[in-house]
Amino acid sequence: MGDLFNPEKGLWRWLGTLVDVCGLSLLWTALCLPVVTIGPATAALYLAVVKCVRKREGGAFKTYLRSFRENLRVGIPATLIALVAVALVVNGYLIMASSQRSNMAFIMLAAYYVFMLVPLGITCYLFPLLGRFTFGVRGLFRTAFQLSMRHLPSTVVVVLLTVQMVSVTIRYWVPVLFTPAVTILLVSLFFERIFVRYAPELAEEAPGEE
Repeated sequence: MGDLFNPEKGLWRWLGTLVDVCGLSLLWTALCLPVVTIGPATAALYLAVVKCVRKREGGAFKTYLRSFRENLRVGIPATLIALVAVALVVNGYLIMASSQRSNMAFIMLAAYYVFMLVPLGITCYLFPLLGRFTFGVRGLFRTAFQLSMRHLPSTVVVVLLTVQMVSVTIRYWVPVLFTPAVTILLVSLFFERIFVRYAPELAEEAPGEE
């Protein structure tokens, strides 16, 4: 009976996790509204989710806001570059998708899907890397490119997962209450295993209770 009212266990622990997931998702959404801050907001969300949702450390919102402030200098120019790249990719896809239906058109569209994996994969790595490590803009993009190519199967899964979650959120809007943090949580299952290969000290971070 005592565990029922223990804030560190049982129902209260899961309620706290739910509050963190919804609160971080809404905070991320609010801080993305200026558009140029999407990168720092996503980097902060990644760090807060890994540390405070997965590993159950306290202070999710404090962790988020501190990371957001620290990553503005690199995150804003990285966001601008990434937005231009994604806009070009999406525009190219729309042009290809609206082209005349033919066997050649389908082949070209399929080839474009493969091409899209490169810029979208790099974009998916950018801000988790920024949340976990310290980079300049050039080093951030170089590392994101290297990891996206070196771990291509994980890159493909993460891109497909991210695109699908973004599509669902834009279409229905209500999921914005939780999809940002949940998406990052799922992405971190792939990325943390990759990051720890190159930064073994991450493995020494004490995990929370399961």
